[in-house]
Amino acid sequence: MLASIRFIWNATRGHRLAPWRSEYLRWRVETFSGQRAETLTARKVLSFFWTSRWELLSFLAWTGDLEREVRKRA
Repeated sequence: MLASIRFIWNATRGHRLAPWRSEYLRWRVETFSGQRAETLTARKVLSFFWTSRWELLSFLAWTGDLEREVRKRA
């Protein structure tokens, strides 16, 4: 869970109170869903997060697993 929070914290740097303005998150949503980043609004981003929540949680769990593996090998 801590890895998930850390990822979101880093991904929304500079836009923590309005994460839909984050260039990184907009790019990630565009590459994942195919929606154009320039046309994304708060409603579209939040809707995407809600409809894709299980896939996103799986991704965040995967990033946590990767971080644990890196720490084991270091």
